[in-house]
Amino acid sequence: MTPYWLALAVAIATSMGGQTLLKAGAGAPDFIGQLFDWRTIIGLSLYGGAALLYIVALRRIPMSVALPCTAISYVAAALIGYYAFDETITVTHMAAIGLIAAGVITLALA
Repeated sequence: MTPYWLALAVAIATSMGGQTLLKAGAGAPDFIGQLFDWRTIIGLSLYGGAALLYIVALRRIPMSVALPCTAISYVAAALIGYYAFDETITVTHMAAIGLIAAGVITLALA
């Protein structure tokens, strides 16, 4: 795996960590409380770090490949939602996630 593909993979993982923390911080009683919740602050910081890593990845990976590869985050979001936040995953969700994963794998191997 080249450093650029590694940067893309870490950017996606970091972004998902940020998204998870933003969801966790959403339990605050009001918007201002959520903005200053430590989970929101760290989540936003992770998003910033993910953007920087994505920029590095784009130096050598075509955007037409890199951006669709970030769709793997939909798979991660569904799994994190299910296990961490007790969200439901229906058969339709699973079918869509399977199609997304197949598309990402196809693009990454092309």
